Amino acid sequence: MIYLLDASVLITANNLYYPIDRVPEYWGWLEYLGESGKVKIPQEIFEEIRDGPDDAEKDLLYGWLQDESVRNALLLAEDVDVHAVRHVVERGYASDLTDTEVEMIGRDPFLIAYAIVDVPGRWVVTCEVSKRKLQRQNRRVPDVCDDLGVKWCDPFRMNRDLGFKTSWKQK
Repeated sequence: MIYLLDASVLITANNLYYPIDRVPEYWGWLEYLGESGKVKIPQEIFEEIRDGPDDAEKDLLYGWLQDESVRNALLLAEDVDVHAVRHVVERGYASDLTDTEVEMIGRDPFLIAYAIVDVPGRWVVTCEVSKRKLQRQNRRVPDVCDDLGVKWCDPFRMNRDLGFKTSWKQK
């Protein structure tokens, strides 16, 4: 089983629950899980986080992602299936999206495409919540996953499933 992380998971964890400078155990645990192949970040999502902060020098998450060992541990070492991305966009959002709508979707279809190529073995992890009424470019990751038969969960479920605790590392 591989948990594929959405950008929202890392951004929200750092900003609200497990700040890198206050709960370094969480970030070490994620790196360890990346090394063991249980947690990965697709290239497109990695770039979204890496390229995101306005003031990168002050952003601890950005700094953490620059670390070569973190990058090597967490980066999913495969290319996206272009046909899977197209399928996700057409079936999960709409087949007639405008360029502006595609831009608004961002990189979510890539995340879901990496999961759809191995439905039994991959889960999408996101902080987004379902809003079934939203349409087209406004659809949420959980709803698109549900419609396409892709498993997903929130980061708290992943943390429970994988057994996070601050004392995870034996000294």
